[in-house]
Amino acid sequence: MKRGPIGASTALLASLVAIQPAYASPSVYTAAPDEPGAFTVSGKADGRADDTAAIQQAIDAAAEKGGGGIVFLPAGTYRISRTIFLWPGVRIFGIGEKRPTIVLGPRTPGFQKGVGHMVMFAGGRRERDPKDARPVAFAPPGSVPFNKDIPDANPGTFYSALGNIDFRIMDGNPAATAIRFHSAQHSFVSHVDFDIGSGLAGLYHVANEAEDLHFRGGRYGILAEKPSPAWPFALVDATFEGQRDAAIREHEAGLTLLNVSIRDTPVGIEIDRGYGDWLWGQDVRFENVSKAGVLISNENNVYTQIGFQNAVATHTPVFARFRESGKTVAGKGETYKVSSFTHGLTLPAFGQMGAYRTQVDAEPLSALPAPSALAIRALPPVSDWVNARSLGAKGDNQSDDTAALQKAIDTHRVVYLPSGFYKVSDTLRLRPDTVLLGLHPSLTQIVLPDGSPGYAGVGAPKALVESASGGDAIVAGIGLNANGNNPRAAALLWKAGARSMVNDVKFQGGHGTNRFDGTRMDPYNNNATADPDAARRWDGQYASLWVTQGGGGTFANIWSPSTFAHPGILISDTTTPGRLIQASVEHHVRTEIGLNRVSNWELLAPQTEGEAGESGDAVALEIRNSSNILVANLHAYRVTRTRKAAPAAITLYNSQDIRFRNVHVNAESGVGTCDENGCATFLRLTKFPFENALRDVTHGLDVREREFAVLDVRAAPQPVAPVTFEGARIEKLADGFHSIGGGAVDAQGKLYFIDRQFQRIWSWSDSGKLEIVRDAALDPVNLTVDRSGNLLVLSSFGRNGTVYSLKPGSPDTELTVIAPRPAGKSGNAATVLPVNWWINGEFKDQIDPKTYAFTTLAEMFTRNMALPKAEEYASPDGSVVLPAWRVFAQGPADHRGLRFSDSLDSYGFIQGKPGTRVFLTNASENRTYSGVVGAEGAVTGLKPFAERGGEGVASDAQGRVYVANGQVFVYSPEGQEVGRIDVPERPLQLVFGGEDGKTLYILTHHALYAARTGR
Repeated sequence: MKRGPIGASTALLASLVAIQPAYASPSVYTAAPDEPGAFTVSGKADGRADDTAAIQQAIDAAAEKGGGGIVFLPAGTYRISRTIFLWPGVRIFGIGEKRPTIVLGPRTPGFQKGVGHMVMFAGGRRERDPKDARPVAFAPPGSVPFNKDIPDANPGTFYSALGNIDFRIMDGNPAATAIRFHSAQHSFVSHVDFDIGSGLAGLYHVANEAEDLHFRGGRYGILAEKPSPAWPFALVDATFEGQRDAAIREHEAGLTLLNVSIRDTPVGIEIDRGYGDWLWGQDVRFENVSKAGVLISNENNVYTQIGFQNAVATHTPVFARFRESGKTVAGKGETYKVSSFTHGLTLPAFGQMGAYRTQVDAEPLSALPAPSALAIRALPPVSDWVNARSLGAKGDNQSDDTAALQKAIDTHRVVYLPSGFYKVSDTLRLRPDTVLLGLHPSLTQIVLPDGSPGYAGVGAPKALVESASGGDAIVAGIGLNANGNNPRAAALLWKAGARSMVNDVKFQGGHGTNRFDGTRMDPYNNNATADPDAARRWDGQYASLWVTQGGGGTFANIWSPSTFAHPGILISDTTTPGRLIQASVEHHVRTEIGLNRVSNWELLAPQTEGEAGESGDAVALEIRNSSNILVANLHAYRVTRTRKAAPAAITLYNSQDIRFRNVHVNAESGVGTCDENGCATFLRLTKFPFENALRDVTHGLDVREREFAVLDVRAAPQPVAPVTFEGARIEKLADGFHSIGGGAVDAQGKLYFIDRQFQRIWSWSDSGKLEIVRDAALDPVNLTVDRSGNLLVLSSFGRNGTVYSLKPGSPDTELTVIAPRPAGKSGNAATVLPVNWWINGEFKDQIDPKTYAFTTLAEMFTRNMALPKAEEYASPDGSVVLPAWRVFAQGPADHRGLRFSDSLDSYGFIQGKPGTRVFLTNASENRTYSGVVGAEGAVTGLKPFAERGGEGVASDAQGRVYVANGQVFVYSPEGQEVGRIDVPERPLQLVFGGEDGKTLYILTHHALYAARTGR
């Protein structure tokens, strides 16, 4: 490798020494753990030679075996000149008495304009086939030099991590960031000092969890948007100092701060213009923050949910500033404490709709209190780690390691498990002070083989690993696999005390489970209705993580997706304080997280995901017989593939003093697709999210608001009387449906709609009542009616969907398939549009590289709606046309495959003549718009109309607008809320019809209602 002139090298070395930080955090791994499978970087580490290739070579080698690997970076200073790619599943750790530092030298080419990343968490290695001309979809900008063949990390990028490595950006690199941290479960950045200097940011994008990070200088410490899987990000035990613009600038990051200090910067946390966030700050300190502790945008939107608990500040005159209105929340004197701050949709009680409120509980202080203790305990020094293999364990995926591991635990406090699969046949019992460690929960697993005799039959739970009662045990960095045919198994039974900790633990057996050879297991049979091995029964064993019998402590960065367990996490029979920090709990059959007879717990940034095959009836969180529980930044969602409705995300039984802060219940999920343009991941909107956020089963009350900032659950909620508008009478016309939608009326006001599951097209009229129009297996999804009374039906059958037409009352054998034609031939025909949309721009960097301004949601919605369509479907009489929206396919091409498009995803259609203004709603903003129908399916002139929306909207003859959003909200033509119509079930689609056109038909999942006002 060529080096520069001696003078240049000397100058570089002098500048490196000159910016050595006054304080460097201590090394966590003071020596290399005894890890035979690790790869060690062999760079010069002198701060002068270019070590980029050496670091990348070690990472590449670790990634060669499927499933990832471990890389050690010895102490030293590693100068780099281009982006280092951290491949999925690879973890790189610094080792040595002093942490290694990766440094970007002065004015390194490629880091002056736009965004340039020193390290990038990547979505995979693509070996380019010379015959393959397809680009990688969403190849992230910022690699130096730009590499179009590197895919972005996505919701399937697991286990990547970086720890105990410092970063330094030297002068002349204004576009530089240290790490592009875009990834999914069990990825983290920990124990890092960022000396950002002239650079842009320390972290650009965020994944699920980070801890012990310290940011000095830079334009920002963190610059982030929505994480790749769209769930919350937890930042624990971090400090920010001396940022030029703001310590953190972000939007929709689900930012959860725990024990974070921000000082000497104009703004603490800035939420980008036009965006909200689910922001929760606990034990946060602001010192010398001149303009605002938090800058809040999009203040009257449900996606803006801001909460702080136990924040303190000094020389921070404005605690909160609102961007659009200019309102401020001033501090209480020079030094003060904010015991509680909340802003957003605030619910007065169960069963009631919310209103936007800002609530502050603050008081002056004479001086700042001492900093909080670390939320995440330090691990014992590496010198204390005893390698289990040196004590006889094999980890070869064949030997029974029960006796060897138990002996190691009995005779040593700190037991380290190198990479390997350690098969056991009986419970491993920890001592009160045991520390059981690994470095990679996919490569290091304790495995209970299927059919283990001690775990068979009916009986009390039997643990794979069990802690002693009380004590301060630690389990970290390992995977626990109870497999699928062990009915009595509980993977981790935890009874340790309040100082104990479980960190970076994966409960294997579901998604993301890798075999010993590194290949990933497929958790489904060929139609995703069970495990490929029928003997492995979903929902057939005890909880993966079960905290009970007085157990407590800290549980951080947990991944619990084993479909065999019920539930993924169970906390029961304890009043010992406990705290769950960023847990991904997914794919269970009945319950993801359960609490029973529990007090004094906090659930911070828990995320649940209901999968289509197994979780159709699952609740995200079930709380029974419990009190004094805080749930903050909960993201409970169901995937796009879901095929049935579920009543509520959260169920409560006989519980009180439950404090919900920042609840996000939705149903977008990644859809992977490949076509001639390459492979990509998109977020789509399912028609089957949880109908309600919460259900108080004891008192028979629901919370219809699926996005809210504040709800306190009291012991005896008051009964709720339904609200009506102008004396509207609600009548149930028919019920017993599985999932209806696609409602449309003909010229006589007769209603037609579809029950998708049963593939039936129905009609309703006052004279004919409920009638079956068609009953064929044609996968109808949505429909509209042309001027002659023909039904134009959109079906999900086929790669791009199918459109056909039929005449109500005609013989069942008569049906016409309609082929698409080039758009623009419709003349004065009415255009058919989806009434509800999901447009958010996920998985694309939305930042302008020149101005560093983000494209707002409203701007993206406007831009997408204005796009013309290349093709259209015309009804038999030519009076209406349905534009052909692009269809994304997932899975096989037959009936098992899934199809997504704006028109397939919508609850129903509306019609509009070109030049007329129509109402529609964007669920990704929870906002209703009006827009002008243009040519070829475009909608222009979009104007926000109401800060509610997401499902359905319709207008009456007086110009009043009715919006379905938990209940039916009524607005004047000018956009002022004038009333509400409460419906016994969640309204989804609204259609005016009946003989006089004044009947408001309300479609819910399972029933058809009508509201008649008499006007």
